[in-house]
Amino acid sequence: MPSTANQELLLKNGRLLCPAGGLDQMGDLLMAGGRIAAVGGDINAPGARVIDCAGLIVAPGLIDIHVHLREPGQEYKEDIASGARAAAAGGFTAVACMPNTSPTNDCKAVTELILRRAAAAGQARVYPIGAITVGLGGEMLSEMADLRDAGCPAVSDDGRPVADSRLLRRAMEYASGLGLVVVCHSEDMRLSAGGAMHEGPTATRLGLAGIPAEAEALAIERDIALAALAGARVHIAHVSCAGSVAAVRRAKEAGQNVSAETCPHYLTLCDEDVGDYDTHRKMNPPLRSRDDVAAVRQGLADGTIDVLATDHAPHSSLEKLVEFDKALFGVTGLETALGVGLELVDEGALSLKRLIEAMSAAPARALNLPGGALKLNEPADVTVIDAARPWVVEPARMLSKSRNTPFAGRRLPGRAVLTIRDGRVIYQLEGFAA
Repeated sequence: MPSTANQELLLKNGRLLCPAGGLDQMGDLLMAGGRIAAVGGDINAPGARVIDCAGLIVAPGLIDIHVHLREPGQEYKEDIASGARAAAAGGFTAVACMPNTSPTNDCKAVTELILRRAAAAGQARVYPIGAITVGLGGEMLSEMADLRDAGCPAVSDDGRPVADSRLLRRAMEYASGLGLVVVCHSEDMRLSAGGAMHEGPTATRLGLAGIPAEAEALAIERDIALAALAGARVHIAHVSCAGSVAAVRRAKEAGQNVSAETCPHYLTLCDEDVGDYDTHRKMNPPLRSRDDVAAVRQGLADGTIDVLATDHAPHSSLEKLVEFDKALFGVTGLETALGVGLELVDEGALSLKRLIEAMSAAPARALNLPGGALKLNEPADVTVIDAARPWVVEPARMLSKSRNTPFAGRRLPGRAVLTIRDGRVIYQLEGFAA
């Protein structure tokens, strides 16, 4: 039975895990009026819908700050409604979507359209990220004040890095004055030009042009330096290699206002996993070396990398079932990210507390978003997780319109069984008795 926004919802007997509030205890959670009404202890709420969460983790609603929802313009790959449903199925109560739509989200009208479609879908919250430059062209700054006023918490030219350092500096200064975060897709396009996968022995064996790790690491160094010059708040997207982790670590040690993210595929797959031209493992940045995987894991574990995001990038089979060098970059991730994270916990590479923090409180902090905590009067956005419910990734069963997952056939140890937004259940796993 689905809950309604006006009905009180009481989660009983769960493990309440909220890194933002230092909470890790057994107890109950009451939601009323779209807000968290009581946390901890034995709560009695006559008339509330009661869900027994014994043996389950009750966490703040997960937040993914890097997704591509493809609407407007490429709805055959994904639309806002299908992407928001996929997000809810993955345990996400909120996502932030990148501006590389058609038309580009570089103006108030596109931002407002995205928000209207998200409201109509009624699934995970959607926060549009506006473009830094008009049409992602890298030549003229967008009207950032209009984008902010329309509802954008950040700006980015994700997928097309701003190559002109002078322009990026001005963009950072402008964004800083408006209270916007600048999300950097850090890539030296001259170094990566023509590349299809990570530069290394596997690329050589497959006869594919490589993308050196330096194309990313050097660009991150530049972007961090420009942010310091401009006094801007900068977030580094999809960190994939050891040099990038080191650059972010140095910046933080120097006291710079920088945060960073990585993605599940950079933590669990390497360039060798491309195998014999598996285009579902082609993304940008590409899968890196085993040493890079180890460095990125360590960076996430010790907090150098703040956020675990997905870079959910759906593509149709027509764009993936082609020669490797012609296939589009990008993989889906909304429905598998939590399961892959729990796999890292089982392996001892990451603590459960750190995983939940990297998927809730940290992304909320990175983009100054509401949520990310189980605290009184906070939005009643909650994810209930069964960390001991193994499942196999079956692309045909996914809610995303696209099937380009790099984890097809992988057995993951757990998943979200309930996703709750504003005190209303927006996803319930089939077979979970609530």
